[in-house]
Amino acid sequence: MLSDLEIAQQAKLRPITEIASSIGIKEEELELYGNYKAKVKASILDRLKDRPQAKYIVVTCITPTPLGEGKTVTTIGLSQGLARLGKKVITTLREPSMGPVFGIKGGAAGGGYSQVVPMEDLNLHFTGDIHAVGAANNLLCAMLDTHLQKGNKMNIDLHSIGINRVVDISDRALRNIVIGLGGKANGIPRETGYDITVASEVMAILALATNIFDLRKRLARMTVAYTTEGKPVTAEDLKAAGAMTVLLKEALNPNLIQTLEHGPCFMHCGPFANIAHGNNSVLADLIATKLADYVVTESGFGSDMGFEKMCNIKCRTSNLKVDCAVIVCTIRALKMHGGVIKVVAGKPLDMDKLSRENLPAVEKGCENLAKHIENVLLHGIKPVVVINSFPTDTPAEIELIKEKGLQAGASAVVTHEGWAKGGEGCLELAQAVLEATEKKNGFHYLYPLEASIKEKIELIATKIYGADGVTYEEPAERNIRLFESVGFGKLPICMAKTHLSLSHDPAIKGRPRHFTVPIRDIRASVGAGFLYPLLGTMMTMPGLPSVPAATKVDIDEQGNTVGLF
Repeated sequence: MLSDLEIAQQAKLRPITEIASSIGIKEEELELYGNYKAKVKASILDRLKDRPQAKYIVVTCITPTPLGEGKTVTTIGLSQGLARLGKKVITTLREPSMGPVFGIKGGAAGGGYSQVVPMEDLNLHFTGDIHAVGAANNLLCAMLDTHLQKGNKMNIDLHSIGINRVVDISDRALRNIVIGLGGKANGIPRETGYDITVASEVMAILALATNIFDLRKRLARMTVAYTTEGKPVTAEDLKAAGAMTVLLKEALNPNLIQTLEHGPCFMHCGPFANIAHGNNSVLADLIATKLADYVVTESGFGSDMGFEKMCNIKCRTSNLKVDCAVIVCTIRALKMHGGVIKVVAGKPLDMDKLSRENLPAVEKGCENLAKHIENVLLHGIKPVVVINSFPTDTPAEIELIKEKGLQAGASAVVTHEGWAKGGEGCLELAQAVLEATEKKNGFHYLYPLEASIKEKIELIATKIYGADGVTYEEPAERNIRLFESVGFGKLPICMAKTHLSLSHDPAIKGRPRHFTVPIRDIRASVGAGFLYPLLGTMMTMPGLPSVPAATKVDIDEQGNTVGLF
């Protein structure tokens, strides 16, 4: 059996100019990065502004497990399946970070015969977008520390600084550091740290910006600290926003690549879904929905994370309405949620136990699926549930999931074999999605922006997570008062919590009940345009496992990359 990388390396790619032409992109609207990837100029929207909107399809999933549910495989396979049914379709995805690529997860381009290519390029430096985000973020940090060293004329409170430098590698040794050592010429000594680049607010801003001028305004609003009097200090105050915009000017343009079946894919931006909104760029979706009849996108983690944030943050910015949602599950993941086995990332799995038919465990695990169906229904959409098939799945297990999914309110429950068969293995899913997009839905936001900060937090916690209520620690109470006093109270909420549970506790699987969500703190991403409450300790700089995926990556005797995924 070929590896994902070997399948990608054997693929016969078409020139990216040919892919662009197939969806109506003009040559002068492209910036080529070699033969198989290009940037599409954001200015294309001026030409396309009067075209009708495509059907907008979002792929989400049950609560993720270390097993991997195959959400990206499903997204790409669905797009290929729709294309095989004669539909004009574009896929939109996030860019992978090199942190996960070289850590536990490995590559992030789909898998098997439902991949996007060139796989090696997009998993590594790609078109340099993530590096540009890092440069812009770190320039702001350098200008902030220079301001402090040169006299701190704005009376910035050193303990209020809320921005870290970033690097796109998982490096736990940089989480907490002291800078400015070595005397006055080297700056003011202070405690700080590094985040992974995709956790930067700059990445979240890039993903939500609608044009270069909107990008400039959002960067200017970035609040990096407060004065001793409690006044926000912004990137504009530090006179950094203009240069940051220039650094990100090219990165703002979406990247065009292709699927293994030569379908177009915009892969652009990569904000985390557990601390940011976890979706690809607004610009990519705005362009795609003008060029195609169907756009298939993917939101990070489960419906309680990327999907909720897509509906209530991203769609508020883009003004796009979701026409269909797909919830991905696997039988083995449902067994985990049903308690059949404890799965720990990086540790060997008891595949024999997971492979055996276990209807009670599947039935118990379907409680998690039912809550995710409920979460989608809360936004006025009746979802399609798809079982990402494995050879060990049994007919009885599949029928049980279909029964439980329909009982919970899904419009259809189907299976797919996208990994093994590409678009051909996703025809049933594609047909179910087409039927769902033709039905009227009542897509709506979960909460009004006019609600108070606490009202919005409590709606998400009780309706989406299923909590009984919310408690606030003193730092959260203090910052809620501060944010309301400085005019941040009407921003949407971007909950920062674990993706491994519907609750705030990653150890609680299935459908948690009778719990209270503790809000440890709340912070402001004013440039991105949201507030993010912290539900427990959130990791913004991952660490490498004891055996990182990077140990398997090398060059063979022919000069080819091996071991990437």
